[in-house]
Amino acid sequence: MPAAFSGRRLGRLLPLLLCISLSGGSPAGPAMTTQDSSQTQVNSVTKVKAGLNESSGPDVATEELKPAGKEISYDVLKYEIVLPGVSGTALQKIVFMGSPTKVELTCKLDEHSDLKNPQVTWKRGNETISHTSKTQNSWTIQLTISDSRHLGSYSCILKGEVEVGATFHLQVPEIKGKEKTLVTYEGDLAVMICKTEYAPMTWTWYRTNGTELVAINPSSDTNKFQIKIQSADVNRLEILKLTNEDSGVYWCEAAFGLGSSKRRFELKVLSIMAPLKPFIAIVVEVVILVTTIALYEVYSKRKREEGERGFDQIQQLKSEDDIAGERK
Repeated sequence: MPAAFSGRRLGRLLPLLLCISLSGGSPAGPAMTTQDSSQTQVNSVTKVKAGLNESSGPDVATEELKPAGKEISYDVLKYEIVLPGVSGTALQKIVFMGSPTKVELTCKLDEHSDLKNPQVTWKRGNETISHTSKTQNSWTIQLTISDSRHLGSYSCILKGEVEVGATFHLQVPEIKGKEKTLVTYEGDLAVMICKTEYAPMTWTWYRTNGTELVAINPSSDTNKFQIKIQSADVNRLEILKLTNEDSGVYWCEAAFGLGSSKRRFELKVLSIMAPLKPFIAIVVEVVILVTTIALYEVYSKRKREEGERGFDQIQQLKSEDDIAGERK
């Protein structure tokens, strides 16, 4: 009897131990019913569909609510013009910017101005825009300059007993220096230098060919062109072994994030004989003058000699006549 009872208990325990071993679970946990198992499967399917499973990535609903792109954060540059409040005053400020940024432009009325409570208007070109903030004597607009379309002139106009105004000119950095003509001689070296206050993304050199600009590629002709980068904001073009064919118009271009600037150079290559031409002309004039004087002297001498011979002949004839008269 006890042996049979023990056998029956052992027969019941073996399936239970086998299930625990296969499931990797612990016998300490509660038994799972058929209803619990079904509910677990439903929950698992629900989690997968909702994207809550850790290995399935972020929530789909959350993804749909996110913006398409992350907003770019810019530093804010601030510029101000103080208006004296005198009638007819029109002040200007040039603002150079090479890359996208945010900018605050402020028109401030001088504290000693007699212009009180003016009516203020901001314009971009001829288009009226609203100012974003104001105090008792200053008016500010904030702009996001993300591309070249936002560059241009922004003006504030203050109207009261008198009318005053100021203009901010937003533009890409200029290339320093004035346009000038380089004059050099065949066989020499021509050097052109471009500088900016802001480091551009790229520098490019061009030569005018008719109505087109042709980019200069030093690697294709190292014996003629060399481009040297002195620093990020200074670029230098050297043209070697000049000939008359190198004469023409050259351009340097600095490309910035908001646009580009150009500077023009004109190169004139003269023949090696060119500096001698004035001297040769003077020598020729001197030779002609000396020759003319010499010819005149020769001619004058001949005339004198002919005159003297004629006089002698006349004197001789007179003498002969006198002697003949005496004999008679």
